[in-house]
Amino acid sequence: MKKIILITFLAVGFIYSQSNNLLQLEQQIKDNTKESVKINPLQQVLTFHKKSTGLAVLYSLLLPGMGELYADSYSSGKFFTITDGVLWGVYIGINSSANFKKDKYQTFAVTNGGVINTNQSDTYYSIIGNYINIDDYNNQKALERDFNAMFDKNKFYWNWQNNDTRKQYRDMWSSSENSFNDLKFIAGALIINRLASVINAVRLVSAYNKRQDKELTWNFSLGVKRSITLPTTLSLNFKTNL
Repeated sequence: MKKIILITFLAVGFIYSQSNNLLQLEQQIKDNTKESVKINPLQQVLTFHKKSTGLAVLYSLLLPGMGELYADSYSSGKFFTITDGVLWGVYIGINSSANFKKDKYQTFAVTNGGVINTNQSDTYYSIIGNYINIDDYNNQKALERDFNAMFDKNKFYWNWQNNDTRKQYRDMWSSSENSFNDLKFIAGALIINRLASVINAVRLVSAYNKRQDKELTWNFSLGVKRSITLPTTLSLNFKTNL
């Protein structure tokens, strides 16, 4: 009788233990199922961002061609960059030449015209090439009754040796002035090149944005599935939207 009771208790204990294990297993399966639903560590929408026309304008104004580079079309922008570099090279060259000529005619005026002060205005250097000396100039202004335009001999004195020397100076001064005037054309060309680059960059940015509007938007998701009976698996999904 005791053996029967003992066997009965053992059987009940075994059945209870197995039942408890089954309940734990069922709960674990439910937890894993929930985990597989929740786990989705990587989910990203890959989209294309539009370019800004304002930035394209700014870049092209700073350096022609950079607006086109921003619009992913430097094949046309490089010509504006090259043109800008060439124009700056010409500008620097002409400016150096003009200043060299200026120093040259000022030195000539001191040596051959008796100019006592080289720190004079550009107007002064343009005037002395037209008159043989300061007296000739002041007399002309007196006849015109333009007394305010007359020069003080102690500050603005000059006296060319002869008319040939004066004309030689005049030619030197004219050559320098022509070079400085050429700088204005180069500066204008630099501005035009920038404006052309701005227009081209804006056009390319607009075309770029229109292309991107037609591109597909990609939705990329990655999920992880875990199971106690099966190996852990990954789910990879792609979705496209027009």
